Amino acid sequence: MLELIKKTLLTGIGLAVVTKDKAESLVKKLVETGELTENEGKDFISSILEKSEDAKKELEEKIEAIVNKVLGTINVATKADIERLEKKIDEND
Repeated sequence: MLELIKKTLLTGIGLAVVTKDKAESLVKKLVETGELTENEGKDFISSILEKSEDAKKELEEKIEAIVNKVLGTINVATKADIERLEKKIDEND
């Protein structure tokens, strides 16, 4: 199971960690060297940041699914279970 978590993390980590500053720094260098125009650079930043956000969301969903699966297999009480029990205790008091 740990190996699956590692693989999931590594799958999305590349795009998930791209920050706006990193993207802007990269584009600035490309514009300075003439490899991109300023407009292409802005479009590139938007595209990279959008992909980064998508990858981050996907990574979060995968991690949540894995955690829920692991918690389900080891029979840990969920928040809903605890709330239900607290309600029962309150009703009995």
